[in-house]
Amino acid sequence: MTTPSYDTDVLVVGAGPVGLTLALDLARRDVRVRVVDRAPGTFPGSRAKGIQPRTLEVFDDLGIVAEAIAAGGEYPLLGAHLGPLTIPWRMHRHQDPTPQTPYPNVLLLPQSHTTDILCRAVQRHRVPVEFATEVREVRQDDLGATAVLASGQQIRARYIIGADGGASVVRKSSDLRFEGTTDDTDKMIIADATIDGLSRDRWHMWRRSGGFVGACPLPHSTQFQVMIRLRPEENPDLSEPALAAQFRDLVGASITLRDVTWASIFRPNVRLVEQYRRGRIMLCGDAAHVHTPAGAQGLNTGVQDAYNLGWKLGQVLAGAPDTLLDSYGGERRPVAAQVLGRSSELYEGLRRPRASKLTRSEEDRQLTISYHGGPLASADSPRTNTLRVGDRAPDGPISGPSARLFDLYRGPHFTLLGFGEQAAAALPRLSWPNRGAQLTRHGVTEPGGTDGVLAQTYGITEGTQLLIRPDGYIAHIATGDWAASLLFSARDFAPANRGRAG
Repeated sequence: MTTPSYDTDVLVVGAGPVGLTLALDLARRDVRVRVVDRAPGTFPGSRAKGIQPRTLEVFDDLGIVAEAIAAGGEYPLLGAHLGPLTIPWRMHRHQDPTPQTPYPNVLLLPQSHTTDILCRAVQRHRVPVEFATEVREVRQDDLGATAVLASGQQIRARYIIGADGGASVVRKSSDLRFEGTTDDTDKMIIADATIDGLSRDRWHMWRRSGGFVGACPLPHSTQFQVMIRLRPEENPDLSEPALAAQFRDLVGASITLRDVTWASIFRPNVRLVEQYRRGRIMLCGDAAHVHTPAGAQGLNTGVQDAYNLGWKLGQVLAGAPDTLLDSYGGERRPVAAQVLGRSSELYEGLRRPRASKLTRSEEDRQLTISYHGGPLASADSPRTNTLRVGDRAPDGPISGPSARLFDLYRGPHFTLLGFGEQAAAALPRLSWPNRGAQLTRHGVTEPGGTDGVLAQTYGITEGTQLLIRPDGYIAHIATGDWAASLLFSARDFAPANRGRAG
């Protein structure tokens, strides 16, 4: 038989934050990956500007969190303008870092900066990001998938990932239903511009009949992100003179809008794809789910889609069961469905904006997302006093060269923690496949044993081993029979043979 030939292992269609996150995660696993995008370059606007704490943890693992924090800033107080009064309100409650949660606050970071940071990281791994390269169609067979470009060129890959937005060509070519609604009567202008006469220490908001006007100062710049909720009958002109005149009419003659660098009309789509995978083709980000802009959920959910998918692709390409890829949609689709509901609820509050309706909740930070009860974490899995299989693995201080657990977790590997003398002593004797993601082992020997801070965070009361997935979620909990327990757990995601999967 002829050995199949591929141009790359994984072709990612879409060079936004989601596609670039996936490419970066695959590149550090030594997976051959290419990224194509029909746009001439990275997206220039602020659009999705909130990076949630859980996404900051993802960026920590990918090695870009310091750059993101340096480029961003803290969300300012909301300033609700009521006639001559400006009422301050904190939309995002500030929290101090803790040993368990080092990034507790949402970061204000324009989407263009997020994209540029990810693009530079991908290019440092020598992954080609091919702009001005349009995919017209994708096809697949039992051995791989093919992307047909507008130029007529074809790219053959083992897998194709659609991260190409709400109008995804990859999704449409795969004949996957995108179920939900689009309200064409509900429109909003979003633009980036400089505004004279407006303080930069507030996210300004003005009520208007049928909606609102907002202006959020963007960090390390003179610009604001401007939002104007339109009436159904309005057909706006996005030219700078027209936007400046409209803004002045709405908020007052003493305030001047100028130097518009990006402007767009937003219509709220609320849609969810019927399934995330069809054979050799998978979807993530807006190609799989689209949200209202409220609550800073869409970009974050997409980045975490990619983070969930990356290690699974790497494992399957190294020989793990192909069914592992089915768990991607099984874990991420319920999260997207929940996020759709939450962002729609927050967006509805903008129709009659009141400060209390604009306050963000704990669930918006996405730290409580769990895959417990999903395809890799059955509801009857063992648990500790505080954590279940499928839950996020918290950070915490540890002894040794790594100062904290997140330092230990950082990288494309699994991590096995042993709490207690017997569990820690058994770590070196446990076998692990020599292909795919490797295993880092760490015995937890903090002062106080199971009474220590770390043991209390993890809910440990006896000798216990915890296996942490490459994406920072708990894969397995064992309190005895360590070798058999780990072997049983790894059957779903460990390479099953030598040689790359077909």
